Amino acid sequence: MSLIDKDRLKKLYESNPPLYGEAVSIQKELKDKIVSRDEFSQVKTVAGADLAILKEEKKLVCGIIVFSYPELNEIERAWEVVDEEFPYIPGLLAFREAPAIIKTYKKLKEKPDVLILDGHGIAHPRGFGIACYVGVLLNIPTMGIAKKRLYGTHKEPRDIPGSYESLFSTNGEQIGVVLKTKKKTKPVFVSIGHKIDLSTSKKIALTCVRGYRIPEPTRLADKYVAELKSEVLKNA
Repeated sequence: MSLIDKDRLKKLYESNPPLYGEAVSIQKELKDKIVSRDEFSQVKTVAGADLAILKEEKKLVCGIIVFSYPELNEIERAWEVVDEEFPYIPGLLAFREAPAIIKTYKKLKEKPDVLILDGHGIAHPRGFGIACYVGVLLNIPTMGIAKKRLYGTHKEPRDIPGSYESLFSTNGEQIGVVLKTKKKTKPVFVSIGHKIDLSTSKKIALTCVRGYRIPEPTRLADKYVAELKSEVLKNA
């Protein structure tokens, strides 16, 4: 996390109530670090990351699964339980969840070529969602696949798997794609995080679909985290 002064982050996490303005300031500063092009020659592995909240315990459970690409054979999985140090604040989700994702990622022996997060990248009111935050701090290629729109406007894609429409910011900039992955289901929202372009992100998302609305890396990460949460609560 050398991109942000450690004392500054420490103060942010220890403040009660949270320093909203400082968190927004950090988002805006780090946004300038985003690389919106592919910083890799090919993709041989991808990983899906997801989290669950333990409200009573004030902890977060994170799970990451690494797969071969495009076959999606599982290679490795890692998990971690961390203390919740930042509350839920709309638009500042990264400050709550990123520490758990980063800690879990560092446990992986096989680092993926692209990390896929259950959330948004630049399709965010300040252009810096969880996929950007994790990507920039770890300096790795990341992308977001979200179940719901957080920000922006779009037309509805046709009810044909693979069809999509652009997602635009209020100033008309394309910030993602609204991708139909399965007939008669809602689309998913794909955006770049860091060191990847939108075309590649869309291709990866679609290639990772295996009959479900949610592409396999984050779908299976979600399932993994649900199992971890149950196990942690059982042993609490």
